[in-house]
Amino acid sequence: MKRNVGSVDRGVRIVVALGLFSLIALLHGPIRWAGLIGVVPLLTAFVAFCPLYGILGVRTCK
Repeated sequence: MKRNVGSVDRGVRIVVALGLFSLIALLHGPIRWAGLIGVVPLLTAFVAFCPLYGILGVRTCK
């Protein structure tokens, strides 16, 4: 896996992931578990690879 996620993109992904995780605390009922979608941007930020970027040929790192 080649890195295709740059540092600014990684920071944005972490912020988005934290926002999605906050839904778990803010929402009620079964919809609150939609916040677990935050795992995806958090994981792609930590491994610096996004499969969708790979398919589309996008690269935000140097």
